[in-house]
Amino acid sequence: RRALSSRLSLGSARGAEQADSRRRVCRRHCRELRRGREPRGEGVRERRSRAAAPRRRAGSRMSDAKYFQTTKRGEIHELKEELHTNDKQKQKEAVKKVIAAMTVGKDVSMLFPDVCSCMQTPNLELKKLVYLYLINYAKSQPDLAIMAVNTFVKDASDPNPLIRALAVRTMGCIRVEQITEYLANPLSKALKDEDPYVRKTAAICVCKLHDINPEMVKDQGFLDALVEMISDSNPTVMSNAIACINEISESSGGPGLFELSRGAKTKMLAAINECAEWGQVAILDALAMYPTNDPKEAEGIIERVTPRLQHANAAVVLSAVKVVLHFMDLIESEETLKALTKKLSPPMVTLLSAEPEIQYVALRNIQLICQKRPGILANEIKVFFCKYNDPSYVKVEKVDVMVMLASERNVDQVLMELKEYAFAEVDVEFVRKAVRAIGRCALKIDKAAERCVTVLLDLIQTKVSYVVQESIVVIKDIFRKYPNKYESVIGVLCENLEGLESAEAKASLIWIIGHYAERIDNAQELLEGFIEEFADLDLEVQLQLLTATVKLFLKKPDSAQGVVKQVLGLATTGSTNPDLRDRGYIYWRLLSSDPDKARVVVLAERSTVQYDGRRLDTGLLRVLLEQVGQISSVCHRPPESFLDKDGLRGAAPRAAFASPEGVSGPGWECRMCTLRNSANATQCAACEEPRGDAVITSGGASAKPNSNVTAAGGTVDLLGSPMAAAPAAKPTNVMDDLMDLMGDVSVTP
Repeated sequence: RRALSSRLSLGSARGAEQADSRRRVCRRHCRELRRGREPRGEGVRERRSRAAAPRRRAGSRMSDAKYFQTTKRGEIHELKEELHTNDKQKQKEAVKKVIAAMTVGKDVSMLFPDVCSCMQTPNLELKKLVYLYLINYAKSQPDLAIMAVNTFVKDASDPNPLIRALAVRTMGCIRVEQITEYLANPLSKALKDEDPYVRKTAAICVCKLHDINPEMVKDQGFLDALVEMISDSNPTVMSNAIACINEISESSGGPGLFELSRGAKTKMLAAINECAEWGQVAILDALAMYPTNDPKEAEGIIERVTPRLQHANAAVVLSAVKVVLHFMDLIESEETLKALTKKLSPPMVTLLSAEPEIQYVALRNIQLICQKRPGILANEIKVFFCKYNDPSYVKVEKVDVMVMLASERNVDQVLMELKEYAFAEVDVEFVRKAVRAIGRCALKIDKAAERCVTVLLDLIQTKVSYVVQESIVVIKDIFRKYPNKYESVIGVLCENLEGLESAEAKASLIWIIGHYAERIDNAQELLEGFIEEFADLDLEVQLQLLTATVKLFLKKPDSAQGVVKQVLGLATTGSTNPDLRDRGYIYWRLLSSDPDKARVVVLAERSTVQYDGRRLDTGLLRVLLEQVGQISSVCHRPPESFLDKDGLRGAAPRAAFASPEGVSGPGWECRMCTLRNSANATQCAACEEPRGDAVITSGGASAKPNSNVTAAGGTVDLLGSPMAAAPAAKPTNVMDDLMDLMGDVSVTP
C-alpha cells in the first residue's frame, strides 16, 4: 500500500511539472506574438511541419492540373519549340501540355510530326504519352502515322517487356489499315514471348485486329495461336485468351470459335482459383458453353465452380450461378438437386445487400431464375421486402419477385407487406405497382382471393384517388377470374364513381356495370353520367361504354332502349374514330336484324383471366439464362435485338427463335427481333415492341391481327377477348350471319 501511494504521488508530481512547463511555453509564445515576433521553440516547428505536410502532398497530387489551365495565344508555336528541345524534362512537359489540350477538345493535330519526333526515347512515361497522342490522331493523319511504324517494330523487340507490350498494344489500338499490315510480325513474336504480360497484351491485340481485318487474323494463324494459349501456364494469359475467343465468336456470328475439349476444361477449372476476378468471369462464361451429356461430368464441374458463389465480386457470382444452372439440367439425382438448390440461395441473397445498382441487376436475373427454378428462393421471400431507403427501381423489381414467390404458405406475409406499401409509400407509381401485385396474388392463389379482396376494400376506404382507381382495375380482373363470387363489393365500387380520373379505371368500372347490369338497380343512371360527357372521354372508355350500354339493353330492353339508341348515334355519327364507328355499326345492325344472335355474341361466356407465372416464353427464357450476368438478362431481351454488325439496332436471326416452346398455332412475328409471339399478345415478349400491323400466321394462312375470328367455331368476340363457340343446338354459324349483315354496304342504320 505504501509503494502504491508513493508511485501515485510521484506520477502526480511529474504531471504537475509537465503542466507547469506547458503553461510557461504558452506564456512565452503569447509575449512574442504581442511583440510581433515569430514564436520560437521545438514544439512550434514540429506542429507547423505536420500541418504543412498534407498541403505539400495535395500540391504534388495537383501538380498536373496546371496543364489544363493555359489558354494563352501562340501556344502551338511554343509547344513546337519545346518538343524539339534537347532537355528531356522540358520535352516531357511539352507532351503533357499537348495531351492536356487534346483532352479538353483542342485541335493539336498540326503537332503530329513534332510529337512523333519524341518517340525515340528510353523514358517509359514519355513514350506512353506519345503513344496516347498517336492513338487519338492516327486515324485523321494516316499518312503521317506511317512514320511511327519503324519505332513500333523496334520497340516490339525491346529488352523491357513493358515497352514490348506497349508497342504491340498501341499498334492494335491504331485502327489504320496501313499500320495493321506491319503488325503481323511483331504480333506473332509477342504471342510467343517469354513474358506473360506481353503474351496477355498480344492476345487482346488479336481481338482488336480481328475487328479491323478478320481475314488477316485467319491467314496469319492468330486464331490457332489464341486456342493454344488456353493451355498457357499463366492463368492471366489463359483468361485473356478465353475472353478474346468469346468476343471474336460473338462478333463473327458463329456458334463458337472452337469446341472446348475435356483437357482444356480441366486446365480452366484448375486455373480459375488463380485468376483475377474478371479472368474468372471469362473462364466461367466459357465453361457454360462446354458441351457434355454426362451427369457425372456435370456434377464435377459444378463442384469445382461452387466455391465461386462466395466471391466478393457480383459478376463472378452471377457467372457461377449461370454455370450451375446450365449443368443442373443434366443431373438426375433429386438429392443432388436439392443440395444445389440450397447452395444457390445464399449467394443471391447476399447480392441484395450490395449497392442499389447491383441489386437491380441481381433482381432482374433472379426473376429469370425464379421462373426456371422457383424453389431456389422459395424460403427467402422476406429478403425481398422493400426497405425505406431503396430506390424506386429496386422496389418495383422486388415486388415482382415477391409475387413470383408467393404461395399459400407465405401469402399472408406478402399481402401485409403490399398493404403497407399502398398505405405508407409516397411514390404514386410504386403504390400502383403494389396494388396490382395484390391483384396478381388473387389471380395466382385461389384460396387467397378473398383475403386479397378484403385488402383491396380496405385500400378503397382510404379515399386516395390513385389507390381507389388502381383497386377498381384490379377488382375487375378478379371478377373475371372468379365470376359470380365477389359481387357484394360492387356497391362499394359504385360509391367511388365520382372520383375516377384515369381512363383505365373508368373503363374497368363501366365494364363491371355492364357485366352485372341485371344486379345493379341504378345501372342505367350510372352509365348516363358517362354518356353526358361521351365526346370528352378517351377512346378506351368510349368503346367500353358502348359495349356496356348494349349489354344493358339486352338485359333490360324495356328501360334502356332510349339510352342504347343515343349511344349508338354518338358512336356512329358523332365520332370520327374508325374503331368506335365500326363497332357501333356492328352493334346497331345486330340489334336491328336479330336480337337473339346479338345476345349470343355480346353476352357469351368468356374465358376467365388466368395468372401466367411465365413472364417470358420458354425459348426466350432459355436464351436469357445462357446470358445471366449480361445486359441481355437485365433487359430481358435476346442479344441479337440490341446491335447488329453495323452498329444499328438489329433483328435477331429467324433461326434463333423459329419455334419457341409455348407458342403454337396462330402467332405473329415481331418486326424488331422477329420473335414469334402468341396470337393474343399485344406486344413482343422479348423487346416489348407493340404488335401494330404484324400479320398473324398459322401454317400457310395469314390474317390481319385485328381479326375477331377464333379457331373454335368461328364466333366473334367484339370485346377483343376469346369467346366460346355457339351452342351445338344451333347449326348456324354466327360469323356467317355477321358477314351477311355487313355484306350490303349500301344499307345504313
